[in-house]
Order: sequence, then structure tokens, then C-alpha cells
Amino acid sequence: MPDWILTFPEQISIDIRQPIDDGIQYMVVHWNGFFDGLTSILRGLLDGIGAVINHIPWWVLLIMVFALTLKATHKWLRAILYTALLFFIGTMGLWVLMNQTLTIVVASVLISLLLGFPLGIFIAFSKKGYALVRPILDLMQTMPSFVYLIPAVMLLGLGNVPAVIATTIYAVPPIVRLTCHGIQQVNSEVVEAAQAFGSTKMQTLIKVQIPQAMSTIMTGVNQTIMMAIAMVVTCSMIGATGLGSEVIIGINRLDSGRGFAAGIAIVIVAIVIDRLTQEVVKSDGETE
Repeated sequence: MPDWILTFPEQISIDIRQPIDDGIQYMVVHWNGFFDGLTSILRGLLDGIGAVINHIPWWVLLIMVFALTLKATHKWLRAILYTALLFFIGTMGLWVLMNQTLTIVVASVLISLLLGFPLGIFIAFSKKGYALVRPILDLMQTMPSFVYLIPAVMLLGLGNVPAVIATTIYAVPPIVRLTCHGIQQVNSEVVEAAQAFGSTKMQTLIKVQIPQAMSTIMTGVNQTIMMAIAMVVTCSMIGATGLGSEVIIGINRLDSGRGFAAGIAIVIVAIVIDRLTQEVVKSDGETE
């Protein structure tokens, strides 16, 4: 029996690794000025967001979470629970690291929304655009998150800046998909009625389609935030600061307590943000 029946023939080979390496190396050499400028902009964004977050007193943040939860859920016990969970992070000595994690998450989510929301609107009205963007989104969502760390480090070095880029790439697909889906699912009769009353395409989009799709769009925002939190932890492998770095240190030193404490803090942050954004989605749905 010929070997090729059971074993893939070695003679049939396509090498995609070298072209990818060459492409990244070309960018490192020839696009150095661009990436230096991008690094400066992102570092300034991180510094600005970090300054705001770090200047919020811990007790003010707890009051804000309590008030937002109470307003969104109208449940005192839930507001007390979320506030107590964040207070617990402080008692573990992880408040500063939590702020560092939130800084990267906020920066990444902000960039993701600024890029993803307009792109989602564009492909909602363009079949060719949707056909082009859809496989790219599939690739971005199914690619192992660790892969994004390699070019980020090569192009931007170590630290929080490449973490923002890698996190943005990983977290942007949900807001693009769900913005597109939400606008496309708006009742066509409602759109036709708005246009019959003389609304332009832009007016119909802003006053009819986006408000009608807001519940779906907010679900995309929620998923973007959750994916950003997950990726920020992974980015600790390339020098990102925050709670994820505590997990990495715990692994390196075989310190289970340190790793679990940081892990619990990450879970608390994710749960609180997830529940609050879900409540916003529910309130939008009830409003509609």
C-alpha cells in the first residue's frame, strides 16, 4: 500500500510561515515611525484613563457601583452584593491592580467601539462590505488569543500598549457583528414609514434604526467588554500590568494563594460589569 494513502505526502507543501514572518519584519523595519507614533498615542490614552480611574477614591467608586446597580435593577440586595464584592477586592490588597486592569479594559473597549460601531453600520448597508468583513471577523474570533501577542510584541514591544492592540483585535468582532445584525433586523415597515414622512437615510439611521437596534447593540457592547477582560489577563504574558500579572507571578512561583486571589478578583470585576451591562440591555428592551 502506498504511503500517501495513510500519510499526507510531504512533497505537497505550502509554506505560509516565512511570508508572514517577512511581512512583520518588513513592518518592523519600514513602519517604525508609524508604530512609534501609535505607541505614543496609546500611551497617552492609557495615562489619561489611568489618571481618571486612580483619582476616583475607593469609596466613591463603591457608591457609584451601588447607585448604578440600584438604578438598573431596583434591588437593594443586589446593589449591596456587588458593592461588597468590590470591597472584598480591596481587602485582598488588589485595589490598585484592579484599577490597572480597568485602565487597559476601558482603553481597549473604547477603541473597539470607535472602530467597530461605524464598521457594523457600514456592513449593515453594504452586501459587498459584509461579504468582505465577515470572513475577517470569523478569523479574528477563532484565532487563538495567544497568536495576537506575537506581532504585538514585535511591533510595539512589551507592556500595556501592545496589550491594548491585542485586546482590541480580540474584542472588536462582537460589536461589529451585533451592530450589523441589530440594524438589519429592524422592521422594514418602520423604516419605510420614516422615509415616507421625508426622513433622509441619515435621519432614518439615527432616529429609527439605531434606537430600534439598541438592545442588540448593547449586547455587542457587553460581549466586547467580557472578551476584553479575558484578553487583558492573557496579555499579562507580554508585560501588561494589573490582576493578570498577579496570576502569572503565582504560576511562576507556584504560589496558589496569590494566583487564586487575583483570579477571584478578575471574576468579581467581570461579574459586576457583565450584570450591569446586561441590566442596561434589559432596560433598553423594555423601553422598546
